[in-house]
Amino acid sequence: MSNNMPDRSLFERIKDGFFGVADSIVFRRSRGRRASSSAAEIDAAQTGSALKTTTLEEHVGLAGAAMPSLLAGSAKSFYGKLAIVAGIIIFSFFATGLLLSQLQNARDQQIAVQEFRYELANGTAPVSALGGDNKLLEPGARVALITIPKIGVHAVVVEGTTSDLTMRGPAHRRDTVLPGQVGVSVIFGRQFAYGAVFNQLGSLSAGDEIKTVTGQGESTYTVMDVRYTGDPLPAAPTDGEGRLTLVSATGVPLFSTAVVRVDAKLVGQAKLTPLATITNAALPDKEEAMRGDGAAWSLLALTLAFLALLIIVFILLRRYWGKWQTWIVAVPVLIAVGSFAATQVLILFPNLI
Repeated sequence: MSNNMPDRSLFERIKDGFFGVADSIVFRRSRGRRASSSAAEIDAAQTGSALKTTTLEEHVGLAGAAMPSLLAGSAKSFYGKLAIVAGIIIFSFFATGLLLSQLQNARDQQIAVQEFRYELANGTAPVSALGGDNKLLEPGARVALITIPKIGVHAVVVEGTTSDLTMRGPAHRRDTVLPGQVGVSVIFGRQFAYGAVFNQLGSLSAGDEIKTVTGQGESTYTVMDVRYTGDPLPAAPTDGEGRLTLVSATGVPLFSTAVVRVDAKLVGQAKLTPLATITNAALPDKEEAMRGDGAAWSLLALTLAFLALLIIVFILLRRYWGKWQTWIVAVPVLIAVGSFAATQVLILFPNLI
């Protein structure tokens, strides 16, 4: 028992010494923290005292000095993005008028030619304003095929002359007879967009040939004259005479206000002519020359509202997707919606442009 006492006493001394050093270190760190905390409290008190002495006017002045740079940067970024979006929409408009409208018309005409040939072969092509069910032909129904070798026209003529129908190709005015019949048959065609089928109409001259095909067969016309807005009207056709008048816009594309007309006389005997079904008084104003279709306003307004909503959505998605990922998705969508809006604008434009 006595032999173990010195060893225990030595152990206890070593233990006491170790913990004493640890306590000393902890105490020093604690005292350092308290000193730092006290210094921070003193600095905060001094800062608070300094802030208390700052007047309200000085605070407002500091805020006013910092705010313009922030707003200027945000406004610059916002207007930059807005300019890009506006550029995409403007691009969509001209792309629709110059390219997409031509492709759409080419597709429509390709389908119309095949279907009209089928109707001719089966004897179901219309020969009057009434269809086989004794009801008025549907707007856009195929009624004739017109060929003008000199200006390279070979297209199917549809029924009705509203702006959306002349997008499909040459359009027959419903209050006139069909080509080849007794009386005056009037056909409208666009100058600039959607095939621009009659953009060279003014280059025709007396003696040029025009051919048409309807459910009653083929007819040939020769050009009598070319006249413009303000020129005197030709003499009325005589009894039993057939005449064809082609109508289009002339002048600067998209800004045309004048109309060019080509009058042609039927060669040979006219086809059997049914009684008139639609009178001039019954024809809506939107089917007259150089008229747009106001019905497109409502759809245009909805399209623009949807476009604005898309812009807001893409602005929000940019925070999650990132800048370039958002633009990759947004650009084709904005072009598609902008193209649809451009189509509605072109429907509002005159039906000969």
